[in-house]
Amino acid sequence: MLTRLYALLFFSVLLISCGTASRENVDMNAFGKYWYQGQAELNVFDLKQYRYGEPREGKAVMIFVTEDFSKSKQVKLDDPQNAGADARKVLKLNMTRDFVTGVYPYHTMLSVFTPVEEDLPAYKLTQTMIEWCGQAFIQMNWKNAAYQAKLFSYFESEGDQNLKIDAQTEDGIFNLIRLNPDLVPQGDQRLIPSLTYQRFSHIELKAYRAKIELEELGNQTNQFVVEYPELGRTLKIQFKESFPFEIVSWEEIQVKENGQLESTTATRRNHQKLDYWTKNGLIHESIRKELGL
Repeated sequence: MLTRLYALLFFSVLLISCGTASRENVDMNAFGKYWYQGQAELNVFDLKQYRYGEPREGKAVMIFVTEDFSKSKQVKLDDPQNAGADARKVLKLNMTRDFVTGVYPYHTMLSVFTPVEEDLPAYKLTQTMIEWCGQAFIQMNWKNAAYQAKLFSYFESEGDQNLKIDAQTEDGIFNLIRLNPDLVPQGDQRLIPSLTYQRFSHIELKAYRAKIELEELGNQTNQFVVEYPELGRTLKIQFKESFPFEIVSWEEIQVKENGQLESTTATRRNHQKLDYWTKNGLIHESIRKELGL
């Protein structure tokens, strides 16, 4: 009886493991040497954010780090050693934007959790918008070949929503570039636009038609161009063509209904590898100055 039980368990695990293909084109050896060293990569950008028809000076920060993640619960594991087959390695992006509009400040944060070894879209995305008028929050979880999305907003017209969207995400492109730019789909696509852009513009949270193209810029730098004809929006992401494929700048171009063009840009000014979660004392605040924060 015990033998039959073990056999059933073995084949169940085999079926589960065979259900998802492994990623191709990712050099796991090089990836591990760079990312599995107990440090995060901090990138600080000078931000020019268009808001209410005017450019605002601010800062953007992109933090890339690997974590042990629960595929079933879709949260960071507290005890990965005992999680068994549920444990997955993810590349996490935390992106913040901070700027001021007149009297009051804006703080945004985006988190993207992308599987390193499984050929799947980002397991989970969250986005928070905080300003003096109120808060808004989006969470999307990849389940059953679609995103189960929840949107919470202080606006009556948006209210609280539960949605299902069967498309990949623009925000996930940043992590795919860091894994290997070859993983970014090109040509005509259905994409969920940036969740931060969705909050700024209040467009419907759904998939839109987009076109993705790769351009070679020279100086060992390439860029992806993502165009949304329906939205009048273009995203450009510039990155180093060699591993670890560092993000060096990005630009969001919006053509308004009146024909006015607005360009939000972020240009990297500093970056370093750091176990920042251990640098939480007053003595460590000098590191912020080194980073330009």
